[in-house]
Amino acid sequence: MEVALELQRETLGDDQEQSSHEGTSFTKLLLQLPRLKHYKWWLRVATYTLFLLAGQSTATLLGRLYYDEGGNSKWMATFVQSAGFPILVPLLFLFSPSIASTSTTSSTISSATATPPPLSRLTLLYLAFGLLLAGDNMMYSYGLLYLPVSTYSLLCATQLAFNAIFSFFLNSQKFTPFIFNSLVLVTMSASLLAVNADSENTDAGVPKGKYVIGFLCTLGASATFSLYLSLVQLSFQRVIKRETFSAVLNMQIYPSLVATCVCVVGLFASGDWKVLGTEMKEYGKGRVSYLMTLIWTAVTWQISSVGMLGLIVEVSSLFSNVIGTLALPVVPILAVIFFHDKLDGMKVMALLLAIWGFLSYIYQHYLDDSKSKANKTANGEPSGAVIEVC
Repeated sequence: MEVALELQRETLGDDQEQSSHEGTSFTKLLLQLPRLKHYKWWLRVATYTLFLLAGQSTATLLGRLYYDEGGNSKWMATFVQSAGFPILVPLLFLFSPSIASTSTTSSTISSATATPPPLSRLTLLYLAFGLLLAGDNMMYSYGLLYLPVSTYSLLCATQLAFNAIFSFFLNSQKFTPFIFNSLVLVTMSASLLAVNADSENTDAGVPKGKYVIGFLCTLGASATFSLYLSLVQLSFQRVIKRETFSAVLNMQIYPSLVATCVCVVGLFASGDWKVLGTEMKEYGKGRVSYLMTLIWTAVTWQISSVGMLGLIVEVSSLFSNVIGTLALPVVPILAVIFFHDKLDGMKVMALLLAIWGFLSYIYQHYLDDSKSKANKTANGEPSGAVIEVC
């Protein structure tokens, strides 16, 4: 009898030990899951950053090629900035809302499962953003046509200052010494690049009136684009309330459709369509190159836009703008490779300042993330929960 009782105790002890071991393993798995999400978040940020830098840099170089080889249509230059949206439609079907909505942010779990906004509200939202994009793209086209590239780049860098103001009032963006340092460094990088380019360029012979128009249009476009970024972030938080990849695609496709329709109307209303045939025939590298330049310009602008919107969702509109400005000194490096431009010490300094500013912003986010983990640990919550979008 005593032997039987002893065997029973050993069996129960083994079962309890096995159950305890299984419970410990399950607990470890649950603790590792937020950490896995954390790595996925950094991977998504890195991917969107690559999309934005590669897309914007390539599109800028192709735009330069279009003008250098004989292109001169402002409406066509505006049209290609939004006309490439059909390439994103297959991705929209692939990342359907039913699949994408299963993963949400730690801060928007309740809102992500809420009732979607009315179709009428979304329609008005996409229509407003489309009209805003069309006007912004047109102003950029006028600025690039009437201003030297150096002055154009310097004025484009001012969108950081505009975005900082809009982010503060619309998105409750907090300014820390590292964020301020990042803004100053990236702006200085673009300014050095612009001043250096001014010393290399010759007088373009643009009339003073058109120069003023280009100056005002570029400045207005920078302010408009900064406002657009802040409003997009606000729309994801207040209206859409679903920070998924499909929502990012919707925010890119439908406003681009509206902007493209506006450009088509402007192309025919202005009469620019009549000179496109002559422009194609007289293009320096031939008709095929003319078409390929326009097509790939449209494609790369869409890649850039997806990266931009993705960074707005994952981080903030200000961070997306910082990354976009980081591409300004990257373009001259690529121009050295593809256009055989000179790479002097000033351009190298501009690139180093831009990288320093980028790392400063990343370090601030690292500090915020560490502080958030510490607070959650102090409150007895699992640490490491971060944005989970797609």
